[in-house]
Amino acid sequence: MCGICGFSWEDEGLIRAMADRLEHRGPDARGHHVGGGGSLGHTRLAIIDLSPRGRQPMVNEAGDIHIVINGEIYNHQDLRKILKERGHVFTSDSDSEAVLHAYEEWGPGCIERLIGMFCFAILDSRRGKVMLGRDRLGIKPLYYHHDGRRLIFANEIKAMLAWPGLRRGVDLNSLYQYLGYEFVPAPRTMFEGIYKLKQGHYALFDVASGTLEENPYWDIIFQPRFKHPGEAVEELRALLKLAVKRRLMSDVPLGVFLSGGLDSTTVTALMRACGVETVRSFSIAYPDPTFSELEYANAMAEHYRTEHTVLMIDGLKMEDLETAVYHLDEPMTDLSAIPLMLICRKAREKVTVVLSGEGGDEVFCGYDRFKASKAAQWLQGIPGLKGVLGLVADRLPDQPQKKGAINIFKRYIDGLRLPADGGHLRWQYFLQPGQAESLFTDQVAAEVRFDPFLPVREILEHCNSAERVDREIYADLKLSMADSVLMKVDKMSMSTALEVRVPFLDHEFVEFTAALPGWFKLKGFTTKYILRQAIKGLVPDQVVNRGKQGYSLPVKNLLRDQLRPLMEDLLRTSPLVRQYLRPAYVERLMNEHLAGTHNHNHVLWALVNAALWHRRFLEAA
Repeated sequence: MCGICGFSWEDEGLIRAMADRLEHRGPDARGHHVGGGGSLGHTRLAIIDLSPRGRQPMVNEAGDIHIVINGEIYNHQDLRKILKERGHVFTSDSDSEAVLHAYEEWGPGCIERLIGMFCFAILDSRRGKVMLGRDRLGIKPLYYHHDGRRLIFANEIKAMLAWPGLRRGVDLNSLYQYLGYEFVPAPRTMFEGIYKLKQGHYALFDVASGTLEENPYWDIIFQPRFKHPGEAVEELRALLKLAVKRRLMSDVPLGVFLSGGLDSTTVTALMRACGVETVRSFSIAYPDPTFSELEYANAMAEHYRTEHTVLMIDGLKMEDLETAVYHLDEPMTDLSAIPLMLICRKAREKVTVVLSGEGGDEVFCGYDRFKASKAAQWLQGIPGLKGVLGLVADRLPDQPQKKGAINIFKRYIDGLRLPADGGHLRWQYFLQPGQAESLFTDQVAAEVRFDPFLPVREILEHCNSAERVDREIYADLKLSMADSVLMKVDKMSMSTALEVRVPFLDHEFVEFTAALPGWFKLKGFTTKYILRQAIKGLVPDQVVNRGKQGYSLPVKNLLRDQLRPLMEDLLRTSPLVRQYLRPAYVERLMNEHLAGTHNHNHVLWALVNAALWHRRFLEAA
């Protein structure tokens, strides 16, 4: 893993300053190139070819094409063989050099030949072009600003902010979407004028004309080719094992995040099956057992004889919250973000690479929201029932535990009240009907279109399937996974210089799952049905039959206790709240949450993080 940055003009001082802000991503070496009409910077975390030959920026034989890349190319040896046969000369064993020569050989089309997780920038002085590329599923982030003449980019926004010419402002549409989704949907960011390069896209910048063109090169195509689950089980297991095997490529120690859930246990089992003798595993635990999976994690660590490390989190330190806000670049309030940062910090003491189970829930319908959406289809046929259930839910007080029957019921009704065009993401959206109008000022309302599921509809325009489950998986992979889950994993892991690899998001494996009918994944109300069938005998039955829990912080309780002073101070004094929101309504939300009559933790936690972000990146500018 590495930090990459650059721009379309020559300035050695600026490229050094940008690289300084990416040192945490690459503490092992630093390099830059200035010339040929552009500048590139790089900070290196050495994983493949630890020698100085693997340093970046890398340059071709003619000296007129330079590259910086972040990520891993798992098929680089196959590419290297083809390219050598075509006359290309390699000077390192690095997978990054394979991309450089692949671009020489095939131009921008080289990106379609890459298997892995990556973002990269190529300065082609020969043709006067800059190419930006991002992997198919969006595992690695890449941001850019284009003013019609110049281009500046990096895989973290904070590096771009080193340029004084970049004006800092709040993107109001993003602020609105963030409070609903708890992240900012691509291509926007919370910074006005800074954009995400979308997953499965590359961009070409022409230095002479100053134009930028963004192009898709991959998509998920649903083409079911199986009729019975038994037909697919063997191939599914083989492809998943291949995905894990690919991600064992490393010249440094590696481990696994093990929660004891279905996905992480499967990855651990397959590491063993691939011949890894010493598996170092890492888990998170909380004192409140309703938020903790320690019992399952310990059982699986014992079952697979791993070298197991447990991190007990008994509260939230302000310094950790501030650190997470800084490294995330823009507000993102996934309740597992800070625990992830802390376990990454712990894991980095022993390893440089870990495998993790992200993607399994998106690909195989593992979240409760998939079940909620299916249940909603049935309720539509019973007139008046939704209203009656709503009255019951409103009379029930929030419970302190993570789930429980009452909390699940109340959350289900909250989602049911939202517009149906949100599909299953209604249960992953946290502004209730009419709440935006009460929360935002008239100024914001005049500039922002209050349409909660516009991003969902825009994404689904590109889905080739009319089947509900297919479309929900597509929306998850294109929206919440890319812009929330994977952004969180990248930023929190790289804040500690730890590389996280995600076998369930091997693009060939994802393509295979798109060939499975929806009911293979959600059979009745059994999530991940086909995966459970495929791993029988590979993992213990107690895991095969487990539901999903997750490892999020108990924020709703912390806001009523440890974090209450911080919340009240920030939300009463923040310029962000005072300028764009109605303070009286924010006060009402706090009072209702503190009284326990309502659970507003998602909106309040989002506002706390937004206020901290605003203070760190805009007020301090």
